[in-house]
Amino acid sequence: MAAGGLCLCSLVRLLCSLFIPGLFLSGALCLCLVVLLWGVRLWLQQRKNQLASTGKDGKHQLVVAFFHPYCNAGGGGERVLWCAIRALQKKYKDAIYVVYTGDKDVTGEQIVESAFRRFNIKLTHPVKFVFLEKRYLVEASLYPHFTLLGQSLGSVFLGWEALMKCVPDVYIDSMGYAFTLPLFKYLGGCRVGCYVHYPTISTDMLSMVRSQNARFNNAAFITRNPLLSKLKLVYYYLFAFVYGLVGSRSDVIMVNSSWTLNHILSLWRAGACTSVVYPPCDVQTFLDIPLHEEKSTTEYSIVSLGQFRPEKDHPLQIRAFAKFLEKTALGQQSLPKLILIGGCRNQQDEQRVNRLKKLCEELGVDKKVEFKVNIPFEELKQYLADAIIGLHTMWNEHFGIGIVECMAAGTIILAHNSGGPKLDIVVPYEGRITGFLAENEDDYSETMAQILSLSPEKRLEIRQNARQSVNRFADQEFEGAFLLSVEPLFK
Repeated sequence: MAAGGLCLCSLVRLLCSLFIPGLFLSGALCLCLVVLLWGVRLWLQQRKNQLASTGKDGKHQLVVAFFHPYCNAGGGGERVLWCAIRALQKKYKDAIYVVYTGDKDVTGEQIVESAFRRFNIKLTHPVKFVFLEKRYLVEASLYPHFTLLGQSLGSVFLGWEALMKCVPDVYIDSMGYAFTLPLFKYLGGCRVGCYVHYPTISTDMLSMVRSQNARFNNAAFITRNPLLSKLKLVYYYLFAFVYGLVGSRSDVIMVNSSWTLNHILSLWRAGACTSVVYPPCDVQTFLDIPLHEEKSTTEYSIVSLGQFRPEKDHPLQIRAFAKFLEKTALGQQSLPKLILIGGCRNQQDEQRVNRLKKLCEELGVDKKVEFKVNIPFEELKQYLADAIIGLHTMWNEHFGIGIVECMAAGTIILAHNSGGPKLDIVVPYEGRITGFLAENEDDYSETMAQILSLSPEKRLEIRQNARQSVNRFADQEFEGAFLLSVEPLFK
């Protein structure tokens, strides 16, 4: 017994003798790290001053940079980017505007021309593009497992490349890479802001894993295994904590909908600097489309508008459409066709389109489904003008610019009963119906049939209600709210 007590005392003394040196060593390493980071910050500031430009009045020209690695993708996020830059150019005319992008296969002039062709947005001043070599680091395909963590860490390296090429005065993350915010704030010495389209992780995602529901980002083999589900839940909680930590470093936080606001407030806990800024929708251009009386039923079409990304759930649209056709008398000339319109960002998106085409063949609806990829703006307008129904199936869509565009163009919208569509867009206007919501294949197919069974007069009434309700999402409304929100960054 005495020998055992002696051994225990010796062990305690050994641990105590190691604790003090270990504490000093840890402190020294932390101090070295702080000094190193401070040195990097000073070096970046010196580099920034050397490359700084002066305006006509001899004063330093403010450099405003947007981090948007996929600025040529042609989606709703890109419309926000170009409208934001246009709004800032109108107010802060002497500033230099920079876009960090990974679109190396095109020139800056082609990107600007594409923005005008797709969104009808013309900038008042030139924009400088900083082309990034390491965009592959934020590609989901690079991380088959731990995708959220991999992409987030990859964005830090991509952000470092951007910072090395251009140190701005004001940095705005317009694509949801929150992990770059501390990098530009503490090392770059920038005032930082962000526009959040969709939280990288949400409380809904935590609930989905907890309840073991299969989704595109929650594989079936994990949902079937309680242990793996618990491990993934721990991973998600840890990631959510860090995500909230880095996101809350932003000086200005803008979110695009009530749904996104609720999640960001829950995760980032920075309510004092957070505001809802609805994304800009080219409402007027679509409102200019005449609201014609419906033509012969042989021209009916259902149009889906959205990028070909997994979360948009195009397979649900096709399966619901196939089920709708099954319930409709065969051989009728009035059977509508489904037109899927969207942009492809990369090879993965193109492969996704090919898989969707195969699904159409398997379901026997390939003759009734058309794919329109990366089409010009005028062609898009024509398809919307001719459509009866606008279709949208993304679960928890953060906002839904395509939904607003469909409503403004005069289609009857059929969207998912969740997220922004449920809370902000497809809501009664002055007590009148503006569209329809659904959740699964049966809901969608039945609602398609319900809409087409309405009288032309009733459909016209719903279309008019929807048109009147979307003015609050116009470009002018966005510009005012955006400029008001980012004002602290320019003081």
